[in-house]
Amino acid sequence: MDVDAYVAAHNAEWQRLEWLINRGRRLSGSEVDELVELYQRTATHLSAVRSSSPDPQLIGRLSSLVARGRAAVAGAHAPLWRDVSRFATLSFPAAAYRMRWWWLGNAVLGNLVALALAIWVVHSPEVQATIGTSQEIRELVEHDFANYYTEHSASSFAFKVWTNNAWVSAVALIFGILLGIPTVYVLLVNQVNLGIVGGLMFAHGKGDVFFGLILPHGLLELTAVYLACAGGLKLGWTIVDPGRRTRGQALAEEGRAAVSIALGLIVVLLVSGLIEGFVTGWVHTTWLRIGIGVVAEVAFLAYVIVLGRRATRRGETGDADLRPDLAPVSG
Repeated sequence: MDVDAYVAAHNAEWQRLEWLINRGRRLSGSEVDELVELYQRTATHLSAVRSSSPDPQLIGRLSSLVARGRAAVAGAHAPLWRDVSRFATLSFPAAAYRMRWWWLGNAVLGNLVALALAIWVVHSPEVQATIGTSQEIRELVEHDFANYYTEHSASSFAFKVWTNNAWVSAVALIFGILLGIPTVYVLLVNQVNLGIVGGLMFAHGKGDVFFGLILPHGLLELTAVYLACAGGLKLGWTIVDPGRRTRGQALAEEGRAAVSIALGLIVVLLVSGLIEGFVTGWVHTTWLRIGIGVVAEVAFLAYVIVLGRRATRRGETGDADLRPDLAPVSG
């Protein structure tokens, strides 16, 4: 093949194809037809050049042109930032807002369990004796509880609690498909631990220390856990009562919404982990560290309520772009 002659014969077509590609969405109907035809021709030219010419520069030029032409003809995926933006403003807040009553129910019942257990521990020395020796309990309330937040570097501790909380939330959410039983277990274990430690701290006059160290990160962290449990229980209940949908369709839709919640909670728990690692044990002004926790909690709830309500009114469920295409059928 005479490469120079081949380029001279088809260069105008390649330049025209590149011009059409660069026009993007501003093409007329006839120009779109021309784009498709030139793309097909150029793909043929590339094949001929590859089989007959060793010219790497020409092959590279045509390969790039054909790839861009294919994207223009077949359509390209939306940029990643659009997917992220859509998830952050529609999918996640819609999924969270849609489960608000499950979420609120978990929060109320879970905290009632923790409160009842704490009161029992405070007023029952016998229960305290079953938890540990007097020396062990004294070490916990005097030193261990507060030292837990500062015994490691802030960055490594933040990463540790983030991964641990993400794992706990994932278990509560994903294994909710087993009729919600593992989810209930995760919720109970979490609240029992909270109630026991809180009861021991109050029984020894350290209630202010307890709330001063729990509230900064705990408000957002527990909110995230309650949301994860809400998603898991909703998934489990879908098996029992799929509503007007088939059980398979209901599980698929709720499962995809659960994925939206799981992905969103990764970010939420990262924030709570950063607060726990860099604020809880290291900001020594109590009102300031609690204030940081309150601001984070209020901001998250406002985000879900405002964007979630708006998204659900538009028909979003958290299942968004993954919905199957539906075709009309007779009957």
